Amino acid sequence: MSEKKEGIGFFEKYLTLWVIVCMVIGVLVGKFLPVLPKFLGKFEYANVSIPIAVLIWLMIYPMMMKVDFKSVKNVGKNPKGLYVTWVTNWVIKPFTMFGIAYFFFYVVFRGLISPELAKDYLAGAVLLGAAPCTAMVFVWSHLTKGNPSYTVVQVATNDLIILIAFIPIVKFLLGVSNVSVPWDTLILSVVLFVVIPLVGGILTRTFVVRKKGEEYFKNSFIPKFNNTTIVGLLLTLIIIFSFQGDVIVNNPLHIVLIAVPLIIQTFLIFFIAYMTSKVLKLSHDIAAPAGMIGASNFFELSVAVAIALFGATSPVALATIVGVLVEVPVMLILVKIANNTKKWFKTNN
Repeated sequence: MSEKKEGIGFFEKYLTLWVIVCMVIGVLVGKFLPVLPKFLGKFEYANVSIPIAVLIWLMIYPMMMKVDFKSVKNVGKNPKGLYVTWVTNWVIKPFTMFGIAYFFFYVVFRGLISPELAKDYLAGAVLLGAAPCTAMVFVWSHLTKGNPSYTVVQVATNDLIILIAFIPIVKFLLGVSNVSVPWDTLILSVVLFVVIPLVGGILTRTFVVRKKGEEYFKNSFIPKFNNTTIVGLLLTLIIIFSFQGDVIVNNPLHIVLIAVPLIIQTFLIFFIAYMTSKVLKLSHDIAAPAGMIGASNFFELSVAVAIALFGATSPVALATIVGVLVEVPVMLILVKIANNTKKWFKTNN
């Protein structure tokens, strides 16, 4: 999911298609080879599926290596874009996601889903809303000709804020929606899926750069992991969909119902950040990535935490997976909008 000269990569470009393929494979495995998910389900520790945990580390670890945390020292330079990113991601996004999802699941779709499912789907939406993107942003930034150095600072500071803000925000919003989540389980999931891969990524980056240099790290070492994240994600989805097979077969409409508020939220958050940047007279190469970071989700973390807290067979996990399903096509639409409205902004610095 790194920035690439040719733009979005083959796997990333057709991610929605791969997710659909994984959904079909997973459902078929669950229906015709139920012994497989049953066998994998035996390997758990503290409610965390060990096979899925390993795959999630494969997803997240390569992304953490790509973030240069030395860039944080440049926070003081042109901070307005960072303020837009921080406020949109952590003051606005989690709560608008909760509000929009609550409205649709409990009001608009009240006759189509049970209150219990509404609560679970809302929990999944909350996990997505509290985890702004940290990886695909590099792709979206490149496609909108965003400032790469500034994007790195936005992503690096976002990762640091996740360590502090993710747990209390999720705990608060899930509490509001009457979902009981033990603090220790939530903290464990963040340690497993954020802190450990983050520290591992920093140590790996530091070691390789010292031994081989920055150019080798970026041009030779990192490309070796280009497909690791996507492969880990797709294998994780196959396992999850094998657990979710009956739910999907019996309630295919629910995929659409979950997608509706997620898509609306994505457009809303993008335009909040994007138009705020315009009001603040920021250049387009800062405004576009600011909008993209808020609009897209760190769905790998959302899926991981949903599984850790509620299990791979839960409707909560299904809701976070729908976030993966809609992410790429919606974000590509926003990329097009950003590119077509470049004239709204002052000349790039």
